[in-house]
Amino acid sequence: MGLHRAIAVAVLGDGGWGTALAIHLHRLGHQVRWWGAFPNYLRELDQRRHNRKFLPKIPIPRGICILPQLDDAVRGAQLIILAIPAQYLRSVVNQLRPLRSSVAASILLSVAKGLETKSLKRMSQVVQEELGRVKLAVLSGPSIASEVARRHPASLVAASSSAAMARTVQRWCMGDHVRIYTSMDVAGVELGGALKNPVAIAAGVSDGLGFGANAKAALITRGVVEMARLGVAMGARAQTFWGLSGLGDLVTTCLSGRNHWLGEQLGRGRRLKALLAGTPMVIEGVETSKAAVALGRRYDIELPIIEQVHAILFRGRSPRAALQALMLRAGKPE
Repeated sequence: MGLHRAIAVAVLGDGGWGTALAIHLHRLGHQVRWWGAFPNYLRELDQRRHNRKFLPKIPIPRGICILPQLDDAVRGAQLIILAIPAQYLRSVVNQLRPLRSSVAASILLSVAKGLETKSLKRMSQVVQEELGRVKLAVLSGPSIASEVARRHPASLVAASSSAAMARTVQRWCMGDHVRIYTSMDVAGVELGGALKNPVAIAAGVSDGLGFGANAKAALITRGVVEMARLGVAMGARAQTFWGLSGLGDLVTTCLSGRNHWLGEQLGRGRRLKALLAGTPMVIEGVETSKAAVALGRRYDIELPIIEQVHAILFRGRSPRAALQALMLRAGKPE
């Protein structure tokens, strides 16, 4: 797909997904400015031109401008990508409040896949609470950062309450190895990206315990049912959870990625605290399990898989005891 016109893009966040998107958008011909919260690490990125912590061995093109000042990054940008972990998004967006005149004409694109634990808010809701009425869209779907950075094919969903805005994001971000669909179901797209993470931890636990395809297929299938059940109660459309940002992202994350890795290690008997201390990655499913369980109680929605993941993470339940609790539940129709 040919690029209609080059635009100025600000990517906020120096994690793996922010890195991959900066590289992808640079390849499309856009003028990319990249900002992160840690100036010392930004200097290292600028000098070494690879992200050793979050996306090692992937070259960062010299044409990507790495900037330590947030106002320099966002000034004049038509698209501002918020690639910030869910629990830190509010603090970064709060730094944009004095710059509202600079970002008023920009589209803000949230790409985080999580829920804010304290408020139980989706990422777009956090942005709106901090900045008021802004041009806002979200991007989600099966998107392992290293694969996108290596030009492996991927398909995502851009969602906005404005169909025209979703199409604009699609036009600006779609290329020969990244296909983007549009949606107006912002809640569904965001909740799919968030809720799949604790389910993926469950799939990893299953692998860590040595179980096979039968167990994983059941976790994926019943997991997406849980996701849709809660999502519909929160105003999303059920069919969204059977698309790329729901089932598609869930399958990918249950096969690989940091949430699956964490679950696999837990299934092998390792401790959560040691695992989290040993990786610089933010594993969104840990905090999302807290928010999801709280939302399930708020909306009176049963979330058996996510509840057992939460019990493993925070209540000391063993993976085998959690499995037994799932298998011995009362019989139900599908």
